[in-house]
Amino acid sequence: MASSFNFVIGSAKFIFAPIERCLNCKRNFDENMKVLQKLLKELNTVKEVIELRLSAEIHGGTMQTEEVKNWLDDVQRIKTEIEIIERKAKEKKFLSRVFLGKMVEEKVVELKAFLRKGKAFLGMVKSFKYIIVGGGVAAGYAAREFDRQGLKPGQLAIISKEAVAPYERPTLSKGYLNPNPKAAARLPEFHVCVGSGGDRLLPDWYKEKGIQLILGTEIVKVNLALKTLVSAAGEIFKFQTLIIATGSTVIRLTDFQVEGADAKNMFYLRELEDADKLVESIKMKKYGKAVIIGGGYIGLEVAAAMSINDFDVTMVYPDPWCMPRLFTPTMAAFYESYYENKGIKIIKGTVSVGFNANANGEVKGVKLKDGRVLEADIVVVGVGARPLTALFKGQLEEDKGGIKTDGFFKTSMPGVYAVGDVATFPIKLYNEMRRVEHVDHARKSAKHAVKAIKANETGKELEEYDYLPYFYSRTFELSWQFYGDNVGETLFFRDDNPLSPKPKFGSYWIKDGKIVGAFLEGGTPEENKAIAKVSRLNPPLENLDQLKKEGLSFASKF
Repeated sequence: MASSFNFVIGSAKFIFAPIERCLNCKRNFDENMKVLQKLLKELNTVKEVIELRLSAEIHGGTMQTEEVKNWLDDVQRIKTEIEIIERKAKEKKFLSRVFLGKMVEEKVVELKAFLRKGKAFLGMVKSFKYIIVGGGVAAGYAAREFDRQGLKPGQLAIISKEAVAPYERPTLSKGYLNPNPKAAARLPEFHVCVGSGGDRLLPDWYKEKGIQLILGTEIVKVNLALKTLVSAAGEIFKFQTLIIATGSTVIRLTDFQVEGADAKNMFYLRELEDADKLVESIKMKKYGKAVIIGGGYIGLEVAAAMSINDFDVTMVYPDPWCMPRLFTPTMAAFYESYYENKGIKIIKGTVSVGFNANANGEVKGVKLKDGRVLEADIVVVGVGARPLTALFKGQLEEDKGGIKTDGFFKTSMPGVYAVGDVATFPIKLYNEMRRVEHVDHARKSAKHAVKAIKANETGKELEEYDYLPYFYSRTFELSWQFYGDNVGETLFFRDDNPLSPKPKFGSYWIKDGKIVGAFLEGGTPEENKAIAKVSRLNPPLENLDQLKKEGLSFASKF
């Protein structure tokens, strides 16, 4: 009887053993497919980064090896084979897993090998918790705020196309062009953050704080979904949080195919290298003729600097008056008269349509649309700038020419922030979106974005950015400040005599019965604070005649 029982048990094991093996195969198949899918996802990421690097190296003029191209082809083949396995697995729900199990195991091994090879192609990927792309004013102020918020060494990198640590860019059109070598501004004198009264962040400061300055490095490809940046040299950088601080680039006459616009001794002023070249030319062409194309910030500041350098200066701009985006005709008339009294000639209402050059390719003449030709040894062009957003096209939401952000400078992509010139952000004071190109906003937006990043990490609350627009300029013995919004009707006050030794005058902008903006030339620190305060408070006006009578003293009451 026992013998019969053992025979039955043995027979049952014989019958059920294949079924058990099939069940194990099915379980192994399911587990291996999960592994396969995980590896495939990782392989796709590596493939996308390699393709980013490939396009970056093509941009940089370097050639890829045949081995890398073959690897990319093989990745596509493997993906196709895995799709076939998945399709067959669905056809016969049970047995297909048994018969395909061995194939899946082989694919897991093959995928692991391909991943190792792909990572070898990538080489060392540099990873940081935070990356700031762009090395201008905003980058320096963001770095200081990160340090204040408790940054750990090795967490932050600044990637900049320029070869020097962040510096106060406005200096380039002011103190940098001072003709007195002993008085001229030179690095390290104006590294950030002296512009707001802080200590200079010298290159050693970044080293002491464990912040990596990756200089002379141009980022040419960005994949925000992969949190990956690729340089022109093919270097790969990974981030958890990105701050876009790429700023603006100058608009060049060569962009419009203006005849002769590529001549030597034609300058644009945006970076330290531009300023160095201009200074060298000033030395070479001493007492020569300079033509300034443009009547905005750069035009007015460089025209003054060239005059101080003993050049015969002519300004040319198409507008009916200088600085038309801010100045009223009355204000502009003062500055134009002041400049003319300094010997600067001004030609309005026309544009340059071409340039003449000598046998050495140096500019010698500026051809105007009205037919005149101006002699020139140096030409400086300041016709505007455009935000550097091209790297992020199609990846981030844009608005009004910039990258759209919220009141914390968060973009439409989680973990990505934009500050300074490139950011279009909500101005609470006016309940509208704006993009502001000025150093004051670059400093403050960078600081606020870093606070927002840290608040998000710690769960703390932070108020939205509440910015009062602020602009300023200094030329010759003049110095003006503007706060608020230049909309509505204007009310000019006080002395506008260009022969006055210390001219002081200003203007209010009035909209809907309230002061919304204020400008002051020659103000004291206390007076400038007063016009800033009145521009934020937007006090209602009962009597415009009384405001005109009180002038600056009206603002001082607040």
